[in-house]
Amino acid sequence: MENFFFKGQKFTPTIDFNGETGVLSIEGQSYPEHAEEIFAPVFEWLDRFLETPNRTILLNFQLSYFNTATSRRFQDLLESLEIYEKEKGGNVTINWHYREDDYDMLENGEDYIESIDLNINLVSVKHSDK
Repeated sequence: MENFFFKGQKFTPTIDFNGETGVLSIEGQSYPEHAEEIFAPVFEWLDRFLETPNRTILLNFQLSYFNTATSRRFQDLLESLEIYEKEKGGNVTINWHYREDDYDMLENGEDYIESIDLNINLVSVKHSDK
């Protein structure tokens, strides 16, 4: 399957989905004015990707900030993966990366763990002042 790539900009994350390896990455920050428009092609690609059963999927979130509209899109994305794992035999792992001193981002990851029945790992990343 073809890959999906969206280069992030000031208000949007970089989204890199590899259709061959099943490694999906969302990085940067996300607070677009119209999150639905940004994420619509992501869900179109994901719907096609999830047509094939028994895939192994690794989704890496590496974000510094996201708004409420983006949070809803993430919830939808995780729910799609949860359904895929239960109904199509997928093996889904989520790595929720957060900067070690970013308690808001840690709390967001914990909230997803409580609301979604998937293997979600909280991955603390050491802060660098580069």
